[in-house]
Amino acid sequence: MCHYCRAMPAVFVHGVPETDAIWSPLLAELKRDDVICLSPPGFGAPCPPGWESSPGAYAAWLIAELERIGESIDLVGHDWGGGHVINALVERPDLVRSWVSDVLGIFHPDYVWHDMAQTWRTPGDGEAAVEAMVGASLDDRKAMFGALGLDGLDLDALGSAVNDDMGKSILGLYRGAEPAELSAMYDRLGRLASVPGLTVVATEDHYTGGEEMARHCAEAAGASVHRLDSLGHWWMVEDPARSAAMLTDFWSTASGAN
Repeated sequence: MCHYCRAMPAVFVHGVPETDAIWSPLLAELKRDDVICLSPPGFGAPCPPGWESSPGAYAAWLIAELERIGESIDLVGHDWGGGHVINALVERPDLVRSWVSDVLGIFHPDYVWHDMAQTWRTPGDGEAAVEAMVGASLDDRKAMFGALGLDGLDLDALGSAVNDDMGKSILGLYRGAEPAELSAMYDRLGRLASVPGLTVVATEDHYTGGEEMARHCAEAAGASVHRLDSLGHWWMVEDPARSAAMLTDFWSTASGAN
């Protein structure tokens, strides 16, 4: 293991509607023994009493977790986990040595939520969608994740994590993410430039605004960009070896910048 990997823990934050099972193939390729996977409340972890599942609450949660770890961290976020990374670090970039996010494009002023997000954001339709997901049998939930291309993972773990907490958290998170607030974040991205950052652009990811928006936001954040040709939203599952090489190369560069 390289010297910078031993010195800095790598912290991974997943998204919606997932558990940390999505990282398993990638972590097997990384072969690091200093990895911490954080599960946001409602997504493989219980919600604390009175939990408010807003973007701001998740940012505060992540800041508290990073403070608890208390070391210089290589932080990696996927999907809403990548959103939590950005929301937290515009407030506290000092908590990390480097950061990686694959959803930077959602903070572009021209970004439009994808169809499923629009459904979750719509009163009535969103409740019906999460009720159908939570109320489905375990076999049906496993089939849902398999249809997303995650059939190589522990589908029992993914399917079993779909519960009332997850459903409520999905609605709170997406309804709290107003487009105007997301685009206002664009003007704050420059706060991230104090630490090395990487924007992952998976060319077949159709949820996050596309390459042009990602590159514009990366420029605003002072971040580099890595293009993963032919990979989609779950790039870490589709090609864990290529994904691990991307992260290892970036961390090596970040080590030289510090």
